[in-house]
Amino acid sequence: MPALQAMSRHYETIFEQGARPLTVLTRCAVALATLPIVAGYRPDACVVWLDAHADMNTPDTSTSGYLGGMAISGAAGLWDSGLGAGLALKNVVLVGARDVDPAEHTLIDSGGIQIVRPQADIGTAMIDTIAGRPVYVHLDCDVLNPGIVPSDYQVEGGLTLSGLQDVLGCLAQSELLGVEIAEFQNAWEIGGHPVSPEGFLGAIGPLVERFR
Repeated sequence: MPALQAMSRHYETIFEQGARPLTVLTRCAVALATLPIVAGYRPDACVVWLDAHADMNTPDTSTSGYLGGMAISGAAGLWDSGLGAGLALKNVVLVGARDVDPAEHTLIDSGGIQIVRPQADIGTAMIDTIAGRPVYVHLDCDVLNPGIVPSDYQVEGGLTLSGLQDVLGCLAQSELLGVEIAEFQNAWEIGGHPVSPEGFLGAIGPLVERFR
């Protein structure tokens, strides 16, 4: 909690200064600290959540108790994380979500949350879904197909690097409020041989260039 509270204060400072964060997170749970600040300063923001998981369980619905799986729901005030809330579910767009629990399905259906699934014309789908709104981007590396980048969670049916680049290229054309990248590892196992991030960095290039 002290680390998450420090992150929340840091984001507060960034947005007070009118700056935009480009953040590398350890785990998705850190979004419990970032998203309420984004929603507080820009309630009109569309939060684009690129992830194999919906991360919308609550302490009452989660079967694992994994904090990262409750990031969106906490920021939306569906349970009290102690880090604030304010994120409107109608402003959440899930991209690439495919490992979704029954309780999350129910919440998605009732909360007006939009889902963009991996598809051939995913760039066009993103433009239609964003509909000109300002965007804040959360990118969990497990949104990609298994085997592309090291990640603890590998789920079939994800994006390719070219698909990811198409999505981010479209988002880079929007009013970009900030980007957070989570769950990136440099090896497939602890102490393993480092994997080059070149392909991944190339795919996220359109967004990173916006911060130069």
